[in-house]
Amino acid sequence: MSLPNPAGSRPARPVLRQSFSSSSFIHDHQQYKPPAPAPAIVTQTIGNVLGNLNESPPSAISRNANPISPDPKRVTESGIIHSIFHHQEGLLPQGTPKLVATLFYKSSEPVHPHVHPDSSPNARPGDKLPHPTVPVGSAPTLDIEKIPREPPAPEPEPLDHLYGPYVSQLCLTNFLQIIESLPTPYHRMNTSHRCLDQHDQPRVVEVTFSPPPNPDYLTFADLRKHESIWRFEREWNVEVVLQKESVFRQHKRLVVFDMDSTLIQNEVIDEIAKFIGVEKEVSEITERAMNGELDFSASLKERVSLLKGVPADVFEKLKSVITIAPGARELCKGLKKLGCKLAVLSGGFQPLAEWLAGELGIDYAHANHLEIDPTSQTLTGKLVPTYPIIDANQKRSLLHSIAAENGVDIVQTVAVGDGANDLLMLHAAGLGVAFKAKSKVQLEAPTRLNSESLLDILYLFGLGNDEIQELIA
Repeated sequence: MSLPNPAGSRPARPVLRQSFSSSSFIHDHQQYKPPAPAPAIVTQTIGNVLGNLNESPPSAISRNANPISPDPKRVTESGIIHSIFHHQEGLLPQGTPKLVATLFYKSSEPVHPHVHPDSSPNARPGDKLPHPTVPVGSAPTLDIEKIPREPPAPEPEPLDHLYGPYVSQLCLTNFLQIIESLPTPYHRMNTSHRCLDQHDQPRVVEVTFSPPPNPDYLTFADLRKHESIWRFEREWNVEVVLQKESVFRQHKRLVVFDMDSTLIQNEVIDEIAKFIGVEKEVSEITERAMNGELDFSASLKERVSLLKGVPADVFEKLKSVITIAPGARELCKGLKKLGCKLAVLSGGFQPLAEWLAGELGIDYAHANHLEIDPTSQTLTGKLVPTYPIIDANQKRSLLHSIAAENGVDIVQTVAVGDGANDLLMLHAAGLGVAFKAKSKVQLEAPTRLNSESLLDILYLFGLGNDEIQELIA
């Protein structure tokens, strides 16, 4: 049986003591320690330390012990770079996807009608705040009494009233901060921007950023409707149109339009109803149908039945009261110069769709055909059964068929409309724009734009103001 080792026969094993560690990371690194006072300078060398290692067991090392005196006149470079970025990588890898955001300042249609108290000379202490309203495009109805939920949250601070009625530098900075906060997990982002209309106080600014948010965490469809972007739009009185950057964004070949309340400012069936005094009944059905509250085909037949007995030449008389939407002529002219095919796909009626196509140089016109009594030359109140009803499904089918007929890839198509019967074609097109649309449509459409002029759609192609003016000259 072996005897236990006598005490002191070999050095004791070193033990990790609390005195080894420090509560400060900086104090544990020599180059950041304060220089030792003069009387306490240690003159030991490495050789002395190693030579005495076998002579006596190591004693507890004090946290402040330093066998090599630091140079008080110099801070040693550790060679470690502390950064969350890879500094060796200058540019993103070739082929990294990009997103383009086009910011439109809504100068002619302010979201905040009341002047901010800090900047209004007419504001008085006794003035009452306006009643809360529902922003256009944020709910299916603008009537607060019809919304079955809590009252809307207070409006964001109208920052455009403080920093300028245009896309200001601070507005752009705020947008970039929001975009950089969205991707998860975090990664470095490259951004650039262009003022498309003018460099001084621009109304339209194009921002390109890459890479886009990781689709595993935030899809492109969800990004378009993100709450942070919605609040940014409200605060700065702007609209943001997001697109994936590609050669097809800039080079479109087919553009299709709705007619009523898009290319023209009228609802044709309401104008016809004025002739026989049923405007109120027809317009109510029209509004509900465009908001998606009624089946379009059924509502169309119901409205057409109210037109029975109207003279067939009513369309000739209507031409004098039809108002073409601002920018429609210029937009169609510019698109034709770019080589685009144009089509009007309308839930209205064929005679006026064909007339409008002739006025604007549009290649295709598809609308509903009203049945005419050949004897009395009046409307029968029915649709011609041999022609399909131009409803939401038919508009989408026509978009695909016209594109196929002209050898156009669907990603090179644009659809513009304002009603619920336009939603399917807006989602099917490469770029679907709800232009000054009904609230429900603005909520569900891929993109929305509430500009005063249809010509603003050309900015979405990446064209600047000088290029647009050259196209429409």
